[in-house]
Amino acid sequence: MGVSTDTIGPNQSLKDGDILVSSGNAFALGFFSPGKSRNRYIGIWYNKVPEQTVVWVANRDNPINGTSGVLVIDPAGNLVLSNESRNLSVWSTNVSSITLQKSSSAQLMETGNFVLFQDQSRSVIAWQSFDYPTNTILPNMKAGWNRKTGLNPFFRSWKSHDDPGTSEYVFKLELNGTPQFFLYKGSDRLWRTGPWNGLRLSGVPEMDPNFVFNIIYVENDDEVTITYVMKDPSIFSRMVLNESGTLERLTWQGPDRGWARFWDAPEDQCDNYAHCGAYSNCDLFNLSEFECSCLPGFEPQLERQWYLREASHGCKRKQEENVCGNGEGFIKVTNAKVPDTSIAHVNKNLGLTACQELCLKNCSCTAFASANISGGGNGCITWHGNLVDIRQFSNNGQDLYIRVSAAQLARNTRNSKGFHGKRLATTVIASIVGMLLILFLACWLSKKKRKGAKGETKSLFSSSTGLTSYDSRGKEMDGSGTNAEVSVFDVNTIVSATDDFSQSNKLGEGGFGAVYKGRLDSGQEIAVKRLSKISGQGNEEFKNEITLIARLQHKNLVRLLGCCSQQDEKMLVYEYLPNKGLDNFIFDKTRRSFIGWSKRFEIILGIARRDDISPRRLQTKNYSQGFES
Repeated sequence: MGVSTDTIGPNQSLKDGDILVSSGNAFALGFFSPGKSRNRYIGIWYNKVPEQTVVWVANRDNPINGTSGVLVIDPAGNLVLSNESRNLSVWSTNVSSITLQKSSSAQLMETGNFVLFQDQSRSVIAWQSFDYPTNTILPNMKAGWNRKTGLNPFFRSWKSHDDPGTSEYVFKLELNGTPQFFLYKGSDRLWRTGPWNGLRLSGVPEMDPNFVFNIIYVENDDEVTITYVMKDPSIFSRMVLNESGTLERLTWQGPDRGWARFWDAPEDQCDNYAHCGAYSNCDLFNLSEFECSCLPGFEPQLERQWYLREASHGCKRKQEENVCGNGEGFIKVTNAKVPDTSIAHVNKNLGLTACQELCLKNCSCTAFASANISGGGNGCITWHGNLVDIRQFSNNGQDLYIRVSAAQLARNTRNSKGFHGKRLATTVIASIVGMLLILFLACWLSKKKRKGAKGETKSLFSSSTGLTSYDSRGKEMDGSGTNAEVSVFDVNTIVSATDDFSQSNKLGEGGFGAVYKGRLDSGQEIAVKRLSKISGQGNEEFKNEITLIARLQHKNLVRLLGCCSQQDEKMLVYEYLPNKGLDNFIFDKTRRSFIGWSKRFEIILGIARRDDISPRRLQTKNYSQGFES
């Protein structure tokens, strides 16, 4: 047959050694042997890529021995692969003969789709390879369910580089609850994309609009599908489920660079399905050594295992937490991958406020979120049962509202504008009394300090240090220097700024204490390191450290704004940098591509600038909450 055609007609055959080539020369179809194997298969590969990259295999589990294979259209109109004597069929399109005619033909399209047309006019598609993929998702291929035909094209990895046979790794769409893709190894779930939220799949923050491709998501009575379309068709890009069970998006960079990987999943331990168990959150940006933490109002199911960093048993609601008809409400978790929606309920006609009210009315409702976060948000997802597979992203996540008791709500949402239920009259009275007591105590402490009284509430620092003190309103106190490098904050200022060190403001925790995000009355965002009482650091060591750091400020390192040492509290106050640390960029597989070597060299030079810097000052980078590029 040669290579001059892209079509097989009724009276034609494709023998081993012949190939079809698409009209624009992008793809070829023919016989091949993978790796070191001598078995022969019919497959489709990139025609313009020098290293053979197969994207579809017909007879992946039924290879042909030797070069006797032939592909023909049989008298019924089906594509059939057999040996040359045609006494052994190894693969067929197997379409009902009622829909086919003897004049049917098959064409290799420029998209890489091999299409069997019902008649010679090519007006009706009887079968296409895009409906029966192997391990590769190509541009313009619809991944998902065809509700009319019942087809659910799913993807199976090759067994090995030498064997394209079906393996135990499967990537497919499931419609239970809300549609979402799962990656399986046998019957075990490995990774979940999360549902479509109007902008992207909830668990794939990298799916932002970009200069390479557009994403098309369709969910209606006919289909639930997702498709990516290349903005420049000359760019070869594919998504492949490889033999190790990893999904990868690859783009051809030319013979010198080959296939470059731009994204993969699962990427880290938080991507692993239900890594932290039920009612927990997985956060790699947490400053503690353990990425798992229980949701507000919950505690580890098995304390010892959790202490040993084994969280598969997850968390349970605290015994004293009553979340049914007792003033309960919701705490917002931001930038989240929403829990598994397999058993969630969806109402596309409700807004967020109505969604909250719906969840609050049902004691079994454990959380809610917007179904669609585009255009201000609409639609309602509610969960009734275990919350599984939640993780935290640095950006491009979405808001998730966790049901908590009135007591937990009071601890976490003081001065917040989040969603909450109505509180009982006794809770309101208790809150007012508590606030009055706090105000009275604050005034008493302030008055005592101004008189120079000694005691445990006295600040560790005097005005002779050249550090500026601030009261609970963030105003400069009398008697302190005005040209200070670092400020001494009143403890009430820090408590107010961090919403009483609420869990929702907690950025992480290390061996010397926890770090919280805060906002001063002036609007400035801060990061507060609250030293642990068991850190072993005494007053003199703390004072010496602050004095040293105050003299070693550097414009290219995170800035120390101040400190606080009152009662039994010792705190360091740093500027808050929203992009987290430099390591968040240079060690992340996706973000590191944003910082080329020229930019890295500039960063190195910037950090090495003298500007009154000492090598010891570099140690304070551990307190940094961000990197401003």
